[in-house]
Amino acid sequence: MDIQRTGQAKKRRNRRLMIGGAAVVAVALISIFLSGLKPAAPSVQRETVWIDTVQRGDMDRNVRGAGTLVALDVRFVAAPVEGRIERIPALPGVTVKADTILMDMSNTELQQSSAEAESQLRAAEADYTDLQAKLSSEILNEQSAAAAAESQSAQAKLQAEADAQLNAQGLVPKITAQLSHLKSDILEKQAGIEKQKVVKGQNSVDAQLAAQRARVAQSRSNYELKRSQLESLQVRAGIDGVLQELPVQVGQRVTQGTTLARVARPERLKAELKIPETQAKDVKVNQKASIDTRNGIVQGHVIRVAPSVQDGTVIVDAALDGPLPEGARVDLSVDGTIDIEHLVNVLHVGRPAYGQPQSTVEMFKLVEGGKAAERVKVKLGRSSTNTIEVVSGLAPGDQVILSDTSAWDGHDRIRLN
Repeated sequence: MDIQRTGQAKKRRNRRLMIGGAAVVAVALISIFLSGLKPAAPSVQRETVWIDTVQRGDMDRNVRGAGTLVALDVRFVAAPVEGRIERIPALPGVTVKADTILMDMSNTELQQSSAEAESQLRAAEADYTDLQAKLSSEILNEQSAAAAAESQSAQAKLQAEADAQLNAQGLVPKITAQLSHLKSDILEKQAGIEKQKVVKGQNSVDAQLAAQRARVAQSRSNYELKRSQLESLQVRAGIDGVLQELPVQVGQRVTQGTTLARVARPERLKAELKIPETQAKDVKVNQKASIDTRNGIVQGHVIRVAPSVQDGTVIVDAALDGPLPEGARVDLSVDGTIDIEHLVNVLHVGRPAYGQPQSTVEMFKLVEGGKAAERVKVKLGRSSTNTIEVVSGLAPGDQVILSDTSAWDGHDRIRLN
């Protein structure tokens, strides 16, 4: 007969519950322990980061920008009139004089109007000559009439004086003497009138000739304008220099004002630099500049700072004070460095990839003899192209990582291998 075992199933169930509870408690304890641990410091190859040493001493502040050489004397040659380009004897790159013909143009309408203007001028000049002859003849007639009247007046005056004397002697009647005197007065007045007619006639002649001369001058001015426009169809350089650009072709028809060519003086150049807007605030006129032409460095100075920003940069013009090196020419790519100021006895380090002037950043400072680096807060001051001032957070001799450290944002410490 089998004996029934009571309580064994219950014991096994309780044992399983105890083992499961112990496992849950162990997992919880392990989780709590692991959550309290700090993440392991990442390992970084020393050769892959940029390390620099903090120094105390003098620091030159400067800014740098790329640019091109630009001619100081540039002449843009525009089409003087509408026309068609017939011939282009000069090509870009050639040296030209002020009177060098760059191209020949044609305009049939202008040629016709110039011929008409010349014809009108010749007609106006002929009319002036004819009018001058006619008016001269009229003046001569009036002068002749005035002379005759003056002669008759003089004769009548002599006759009146003679009759007056004869009358006094009783040789002629008194009436005869009176009539002679009256005739003399009348002829004298007529002579005065004729003289006035001569004066007024001369004034009229002068006015008519002046009006005709004005018409001649107007016709001559119109003709000279047309002739000047006709001559301008031979487009000339205008200044001595080098032909830089010729953006037109033979057979092309252009309107008045179209740019036909660009001529520049190659011996007078300036550097047009593009300085980042964040660095351009300290650039001022007359500051020293060094222009690297890839074939030599030319010293210069700032002559203009553009008042506006274009595409994140500020245009700065620098005059070239020294002789130009071989190969310097218009549109040559150059690099320019502008000296801002000289700082004496300041703490400085190489400019980090992520730090801005006058800001506080976190940098990794080397510890344990360079085997590791820890994150520290550093206050930065004035900056230069390659260096920046350290206001606080570092000491002379400290070594810091200047490379981009955004990959280690979640770590306060890294190991250097």
